[in-house]
Amino acid sequence: MTTMSENVATARRSDRYARPGRFELAPITGVLAREWALYRRTWAPITFSAVVEPVLYLLAFGLGMGALIGGIGGYSYIEFLGTGIVAMSVLFSSMFPGLINTFVRREFQHSYEGMLAAPVDVRELVTAEALWIALKSGVYGCAPLLVAFAFGLQPVPAMLLVPFIGLVTGFGFALLGILLSALIPSIRMMDYIISGIITPLFLVAGTFFPIEQLPSWAQTAAAANPLYHCVELVRGLAFGIGLLPALGHFAAIALFTAVVWFLAVLQMRRRLID
Repeated sequence: MTTMSENVATARRSDRYARPGRFELAPITGVLAREWALYRRTWAPITFSAVVEPVLYLLAFGLGMGALIGGIGGYSYIEFLGTGIVAMSVLFSSMFPGLINTFVRREFQHSYEGMLAAPVDVRELVTAEALWIALKSGVYGCAPLLVAFAFGLQPVPAMLLVPFIGLVTGFGFALLGILLSALIPSIRMMDYIISGIITPLFLVAGTFFPIEQLPSWAQTAAAANPLYHCVELVRGLAFGIGLLPALGHFAAIALFTAVVWFLAVLQMRRRLID
């Protein structure tokens, strides 16, 4: 039987979780420090898979199809593809960890129960988890650019903003992964997400071909795809883009990120507390 003191402590913790206080930086940095400690033990396989896969896509499609296509918009196909693969790399290295790691930690490892026992609320937990994933995505996303440089893509100063664009986009997709991980009842449901959401996201984003070649309805759908706006920003930084179009693309990514942050926090609170 539980004692009265244990019941009181449980009630206090539940009350604190249900009614979070201020959004504070210290809990976020604490979660980030934990993630860094874990990452130092497993960085090699994580980095290998996150870097090698998009580079293989770039080499296979860029060299293979590039020999048939030649160029697009005055640029070689591998230059066009190299800037697009950056966004795909960000998607893979952010949404998969947000989806899979979060589900495993919540359902099997019960890591979040211990973290929420500390002075960390769900908002701070979700934000820190997504931010850590986004930091890695911003770095990993630059690997295809480095390969494209070796095949003739000219580096320009504006490309220094690519890691930042990757970070913001990765933050949004990490949150989307966290949201979906909290919605699905079973790990088997991830197959639907991978085939039904992740694959269409990078196929209809202007990564492999200009979306202007698609039917009008598909172009409209692509314009609603946050990954498309990431592709356009990265490609624009490499080849040139006006200020207003760049701000428009960034605003679309920021709006997407804000919406999924709210929904991810709401759903994770239901899963972890309610």
